[in-house]
Amino acid sequence: GARLQAGGPQRLDYASQFAEIPAMPTRPYRGIHPTLEEGVYVDSTALVIGDVVLGKDVSIWPMAVVRGDVNYIRIGARSNVQDNSVLHVTRPYPGSEAGWPLIIGEDVVIAHSVTLHGCTIGNRVLVGIGAIVLDGAVVEDEVMIAAGSVVPPGKRLESGGLYMGNPVRRVREVTAAEKARIPTMAGFYIDLKDEYRDLPPPAA
Repeated sequence: GARLQAGGPQRLDYASQFAEIPAMPTRPYRGIHPTLEEGVYVDSTALVIGDVVLGKDVSIWPMAVVRGDVNYIRIGARSNVQDNSVLHVTRPYPGSEAGWPLIIGEDVVIAHSVTLHGCTIGNRVLVGIGAIVLDGAVVEDEVMIAAGSVVPPGKRLESGGLYMGNPVRRVREVTAAEKARIPTMAGFYIDLKDEYRDLPPPAA
């Protein structure tokens, strides 16, 4: 077809595509709305659904999905869920009467394109880019999970370890400096989300 002229009436306006997107994209499920505590930031291209509680200063970044429909999701204060990550849960079923909710502690850094499904994550945990943590897995406090790793269903990662691989294995202890760096990284994302919260909406 004919090319659109830059100055013509059909000129493509990038900003206008997003003018009608709500600032905090949340959606109820069966009448249950997400709860966003003080200072929460949800990017306009992310989505938070259903029985989800986001603690103080939590941030949800572009294209991330947090879907608390068939069970609940809780994310502790100062944690962040970075771009393209998927957080979901498992419904109750015979043999697992409670199903598998998703519980994430405080000062947790969930890097880009992570999948967390029906697991429990402790405090001050780093989940590396592209990692997958599956139903019933428990990640204790101050753990680092390397990029691309897979935590199988029901696996427990004990505190203070660096885990990597598919399936993950503990490769060494986390150093004191690495432990200290996790809440520092969480703090960087608090500062960043505050900048994003203060940005003006896109011009129509």
